[in-house]
Amino acid sequence: MYTTDILLSSIEAVKKFVTLANQYDFAINLKTDKYTIDAKSIMGVFSLDLSKPVTVQMESPQADRFMQEIAEFQLQKA
Repeated sequence: MYTTDILLSSIEAVKKFVTLANQYDFAINLKTDKYTIDAKSIMGVFSLDLSKPVTVQMESPQADRFMQEIAEFQLQKA
């Protein structure tokens, strides 16, 4: 399973992330402390507390490519 933490800090960021997620035919989920939702659902993404980072989870050989495409949303590690 591939996981990474991201921050979707604006409406435009959410729209771009969901658009990218919908280009792939494998399951992509966003997970918080309490919820796991389908990352391809814009309503689901907006239902999360986006003031905090969320974790992206996926299982696919194409996950590396998706991870590169979402690099702009990934948290910078200190």
